[in-house]
Amino acid sequence: MKLIIAIVQDEFSTKVIKSLMANKYRTTKLSSTGGFLKMGNTTLLIGVEDRKVDEVIKVIEEECKDKKVQKAKSGVDVGAANIFVLDMHDFKKI
Repeated sequence: MKLIIAIVQDEFSTKVIKSLMANKYRTTKLSSTGGFLKMGNTTLLIGVEDRKVDEVIKVIEEECKDKKVQKAKSGVDVGAANIFVLDMHDFKKI
């Protein structure tokens, strides 16, 4: 079992969540703020079987696109999502 933590820019979060739900992946949504650009983010917690990790990442990739953000005098390429995959010892739904 894996826990996927996906930190998604707010502008992409609705599309990502809808796509995950359409593909039968349940997610918990947390509001968060990024430190570098101080922009709004959504942190998604998704528990899946090991064999489903690549499918979930693909769903997220399909809904997120990189963008360029103006910071000071130069532009910065910003990814639309950061994804962490962690091993989970146990999962219980109560």
